[in-house]
Amino acid sequence: MTTQTATSEQRPLIGLLFVISAAFAFSTKAIIIKIAYSYGAQVTPIMLMALRMLISLPFFIGTIIILERAKTYPPLSREDYLRLIALGGIGFYLAAFLDFLGLSYISANLERLILLLYPTLVILLSALFLGRRIKAKEMVALFVSYIGIIIVFYQELTMAGSNIILGSAMIFGSATAFAVYLIGSGEMIKRLGSTRFTAYAMTFSCIATLIHFGLDFDSTVITLPVDIYVLAFFMAVVSTVIPAFLMSAGIHHIGAGAASIISAMGPVMTIFLAYLILNEQLTTIQMLGAALVMAGVFVVSAKKKR
Repeated sequence: MTTQTATSEQRPLIGLLFVISAAFAFSTKAIIIKIAYSYGAQVTPIMLMALRMLISLPFFIGTIIILERAKTYPPLSREDYLRLIALGGIGFYLAAFLDFLGLSYISANLERLILLLYPTLVILLSALFLGRRIKAKEMVALFVSYIGIIIVFYQELTMAGSNIILGSAMIFGSATAFAVYLIGSGEMIKRLGSTRFTAYAMTFSCIATLIHFGLDFDSTVITLPVDIYVLAFFMAVVSTVIPAFLMSAGIHHIGAGAASIISAMGPVMTIFLAYLILNEQLTTIQMLGAALVMAGVFVVSAKKKR
C-alpha cells in the first residue's frame, strides 16, 4: 500500500473525527446560552452574542495575519471577499442571531431538534439547485437519525409553551441559513483552504455582530455579573473558535452533505449535557432515540466496500 493510498483512506476517518468533535463543541453552546439567560432579562440575545464574537474576533484575525504572512495562498479577489462576507453573514451572524433569539423562547432540547433539519435542507437544496443526486445511504441515515430525534424530543414537543411558534420559526430560519452556508462554503473551502476560509468568514460575521450591537447598544453590558463574562469566554473559545475550524476541516475531507448528517450527533450530545448540567430529564425513550441517531451516523460514515 502506497503512502498516497493510505492517506486517501485515512481522510474519511479524519474528517469524521473533525466533524464529531465540532458537533460536541457546538452542542455546548445551547447549554451555555440557557445558563446565561437564567441570570435574568438583563442578558439579551444580541448582548450575549456580541460578547461571544468580541472574544472570538482576535483569534480569527490572528489566524488571518499568520496565514497571509506565510504567503502560501494566492491573494483573495474582490469576488472572494464578497462571497466570504455573504457566507460569514449568513452562516455565522444571521444563523447565530436567530438561534440566540429562538433560545429565549424555547428549550435547548427543542432547539436542537429544529436545528437538525439543516442536513435535510442541505441535501434537498443541493439536489434542487446543484443537481446533486441523493445517495441511498444518505437517505437511510437521514431516516434513521430523524426517527431517533423524534423519539428523543417527543415529550418536549408535547409540553411546548405559548411561544413555541415564534421560537420554532426563528430556529428554523437559523437552520435554513446554516444549510445555505454549508452549501456555499464547500467549493471555497477546497480552493482557499479550510483554515483560511473559516478565519475570514468568522471575522466578517464577528464584525457584523458587533455592528448590530453597536446600533442597539446597551450599557448594561459593562455591569453584568462576572459569571456572564466567563460563560461568554467559554462559549467563544470552546463553542465557536475551535468547532468552527474543525467543521470546516471536516467538510474539506468528507463534503458538506456527509458532514451535515454526521452532525446529527449534536442534539444527542445536548441531551446528555442538559441532563448533567441543567438537570433535565433523561429517559429510556430518549436513550433509544440517541441510539438510533448514532446508527444513522454509522451508516453515513461507514466505508464503502471495495
